[in-house]
Amino acid sequence: MSKYGRHFTIVGLLTIVSTFLVDRLLEGVLYFPEAASTQAGITDNLFNLHLRLISFFFSLIVVFIVYSVVVFRQRGGEEKDGDYFHGNTPLEITWTVLPIFIVIWLGILGTNDLRAMVAPQENEMTVNVIGRQWSWSFEYPDTGIQSTEMVLPKGQPVVAKMRSEDVIHSFFVPEFRVKQDIVPGHITEIRFTPTKVGTYKLRCAELCGLRHATMLADIRVVEQSEYDAWVKEQQGTGKEDAAALGAKVAQLQGCIACHSTDGSTLVGPTWKGLYGEEVELEDGTKVTADDEYLRTAIVDPNSQIVSGFLANLMPTDFGDKLSDEDINNVIAYIKSLK
Repeated sequence: MSKYGRHFTIVGLLTIVSTFLVDRLLEGVLYFPEAASTQAGITDNLFNLHLRLISFFFSLIVVFIVYSVVVFRQRGGEEKDGDYFHGNTPLEITWTVLPIFIVIWLGILGTNDLRAMVAPQENEMTVNVIGRQWSWSFEYPDTGIQSTEMVLPKGQPVVAKMRSEDVIHSFFVPEFRVKQDIVPGHITEIRFTPTKVGTYKLRCAELCGLRHATMLADIRVVEQSEYDAWVKEQQGTGKEDAAALGAKVAQLQGCIACHSTDGSTLVGPTWKGLYGEEVELEDGTKVTADDEYLRTAIVDPNSQIVSGFLANLMPTDFGDKLSDEDINNVIAYIKSLK
């Protein structure tokens, strides 16, 4: 074997060893949430392929540099310059053309994976997702259920049809490896098939205002029998008193994202102990928090801003979205918090 062949053999073996070690290191330091959907497997496979390519090219460059510095360094007693050479056309063509083909190959893989992730599936369950500052709610068109948590049967393909009531939000479930922006005025869709029973957090991944970090919701994946029982339970509720119904309306409309029920201060006044109390407005006047005041606060919130709180944060369309019965139930719920 020529001396150059020996050098390339050593460098090749060192590159293989370094690639393995770097790949193991990256897998150890990079945190992957639990993979809990069919789409997670597709995403992780492509991501792991990228990590292996990164490990290889990093090792290839570093090993050549370190090996050259150590083996071809100038030793004691050597005074002459090293051999001069100017370029290597085949090598330059190789390191230009090969990366182009790798990038094209990765682009094809990514495109195929994306198509597989967004392709409609048989027997899909539709869930309408509503995002608003700063809460989520879910509607099940097939059953008429509305909820503040998303409950899904394991192995059931799901298409989430999403809309925003105010600003741009983003539907992101790390364990499902799916993320999709929700744009006001548009219906956007995302598909996934949960594969593991458990409770996962839906997060907003688009900065959407003061309480963006608290815009969370549970996605609960259960066995089919448990899901069927949940559906029956939800459809069987309808005999609650006005306060209980008002609590549901407040949750579904996202009211509790801004108004606490435990006395703590959020971006809006707390509801605990509010009814019947004297409230100071920003103009210095004081009013009693009775039924009339609460109704006005719901349908025309900017007409009476409470001192110390900002205007134009609360939506002004609740008078259109909520029925008189819904508003009365919310007021009953606020009364019950006294």
